[in-house]
Amino acid sequence: MNIKKYFKREQSARKGLMAIEWVIIIYAALTLLIVLFGINKLQYPDAMIFDRLRMVAITLGMWAVYKLVPCRATRMLRVLMQFALIGWWYTDTYSINCLFPNLDHIFASLEQSLFGYQPSLIFCENYNQIWFSELMDMAYASYFPIIAVVTLYYFFKRYKEFERTSFIIIASFFAFYVIYAFVPVTGPMYYYKAVGLSEIAHGSFPAIGDYFNTHLDMLESPGYKDGIFYHIINNVHNAGERPTAAFPSSHVGISLICMILAWRSGSRRLFFILLPFAVLICFATVYIRAHYVIDVFAGLIFGVVYYVLWSSVAKRLKL
Repeated sequence: MNIKKYFKREQSARKGLMAIEWVIIIYAALTLLIVLFGINKLQYPDAMIFDRLRMVAITLGMWAVYKLVPCRATRMLRVLMQFALIGWWYTDTYSINCLFPNLDHIFASLEQSLFGYQPSLIFCENYNQIWFSELMDMAYASYFPIIAVVTLYYFFKRYKEFERTSFIIIASFFAFYVIYAFVPVTGPMYYYKAVGLSEIAHGSFPAIGDYFNTHLDMLESPGYKDGIFYHIINNVHNAGERPTAAFPSSHVGISLICMILAWRSGSRRLFFILLPFAVLICFATVYIRAHYVIDVFAGLIFGVVYYVLWSSVAKRLKL
C-alpha cells in the first residue's frame, strides 16, 4: 500500500463543505427550531442549544483542518468525525421526542393484531440456546462494523465514490433521526418494562403518555448472560441506549443500504461476506427486544427509499 498518496496534497481540493457536513448543519438547524419551539417543556434546553452550536463548530473545525492540509487523510478525518458523532445525535432524539406522547401502545397493538402474539416476547423464550443467543448478539453487534467496512472499502478501493457513499449513509441516518424526533416509539425493551411483562402476555397495551420523560428503565437483554457478545450488547445499552428510535429500525435500514453499496462496489466478495450479518440483524433486533417486527419491515422499506432518494441527490450534486 502506498501510504504517501493519502497525505499527498489534492489538486482538486473541495473549497466548501462536504455534502455530509451540510446534512449535519441542516439537521442541527432543524432540531434547533424544535428546541426553541418547545423550550418550556424540555428539561435541558440550554444544553441542547449549546450542543448544536458545538457540533457545528466541530464540523467547521474539521473543514478548516482540511483547508490547511487538503489530502485524502484529512478528508477521511472529516467523514470519520461525523460517523463518530452519530451516537450522540442518536441519544439526542430522545431529548426531542419527549415533547410528544409515547406511541408504543399503537405499535404493540398492531403487532398483536398481525401475529396474534408479541414476536419480541416469544422469540427469545423459544430459542434460548446458548449458541443461538450468542449468534443473535453477535449479529446485532456487527451493525457498526458493517458500516465501517463498506465505508473504508470505498475509501481505499473506490476513492472517487467515497464522498458519495458517505453522504448516502450519513444522510440516511439523519433522515431516520428526523422520524425518531417526531415519532416517539421506544421498542419492546422499554415498553414491556414500563407496563409489565404480565400485561403484555395478556394482550394489554396501555398508553403511557410521557412516562419515558422521567423513566429510563429497560428490560434486561435476553439470552446467555455469560456470553461474550451478550456482554458487548449489554455494555453498549448501558452506555448510550435511550427510550427512542424504534420505528423504523435504522439497524435494518442502514444495513440494507450498506449491502446495496457493497453490491454496487463491484466486489462480490465484500457483499457475500457481509450478507449473513445483515440478514441476521433483521432477526436479532427482534430477538433482543430492541424492535417490533413492524419496525423491521419498515426499516427495509425506508432503507430502499432512502438509498434511491440520496443517490438521486448525490447525482444532482455530482458527487
